[in-house]
Amino acid sequence: MSVKIRLQRHGKKGKPYYWIVAADARSKRDGKYLEKLGAYNPNTNPATVELNVDGAVQWLQNGAQPTDTARAILSYKGAMLKNHLAGGVAKGALTEEQAEAKFNAWLDEKATKVMAKEAGLSEAQAKAKADALAAEKAVNEARIAAATPIVEEEVAEEAKAEGEEVTASNEEE
Repeated sequence: MSVKIRLQRHGKKGKPYYWIVAADARSKRDGKYLEKLGAYNPNTNPATVELNVDGAVQWLQNGAQPTDTARAILSYKGAMLKNHLAGGVAKGALTEEQAEAKFNAWLDEKATKVMAKEAGLSEAQAKAKADALAAEKAVNEARIAAATPIVEEEVAEEAKAEGEEVTASNEEE
């Protein structure tokens, strides 16, 4: 039996949500699966990935072949690196402690990159909000400035009309 690590689609139309599963290669896309390894939500920025790394590594060591998208997700979460390091430990190229240290260092570096991206996105969002507010203020000020001469003209016309009434009433007396 050939096993693939692939995505199984869930969610509603236009809002996909995927499960990362190990399934028989002959089963349908959303059909039977052997084990659920995690979830992938591309609707958030950055995309949310929950993955059982050890379970994924176990399936990779047993010969499961990931699809292209699943391979990218496994690589993003470090499962492919952990599988590679486990191969090095099995061959005697490095010890279990060295492999664990390399993997933890990689995880720390990856976490800082993700945090930097999230911070950059929040800053960009705040800047866009501030720019929109400034543009709205400018539009409002322009609208007020355009309306001010009309109001002043109306006041002047009313004052002139009242002045004529006052002079007309003075003439009658």
